[in-house]
Amino acid sequence: MSSAITDALERAISTLIAEGKEPSVALVKARLREPLPMPVIIQALKSWKQHAKVPDIKASQATPASDSERIAALEQQVASLTARLAALEQAQQDK
Repeated sequence: MSSAITDALERAISTLIAEGKEPSVALVKARLREPLPMPVIIQALKSWKQHAKVPDIKASQATPASDSERIAALEQQVASLTARLAALEQAQQDK
C-alpha cells in the first residue's frame, strides 16, 4: 500500500519521463502539488534511478524537521564538508 506522498512522487517522475526529460530534484520538486523536503525527493530519485521504483514514503518522513533538528543536521553537514575540503587541500599540497 503506497502513500499519497509516494504516489505524488511517482506521478511527477512519470510525467517527466513521458515528456522525455531526465528527472532531477528541481524538476520533480516543481511538479509536486504539495511541497516536500529535499531529502525526501532525493531519496525517491536515488531509489528510482537504482531500482526504477519509488520507495514507500510515510508522512512522518515528509514532515519538516524542527529548527533545532535542521541546525544540527546543517552543523554535521558543514563539519563533514570542512573535513573533505581539508583532505582535498592536503592532497593538492602533497602533489
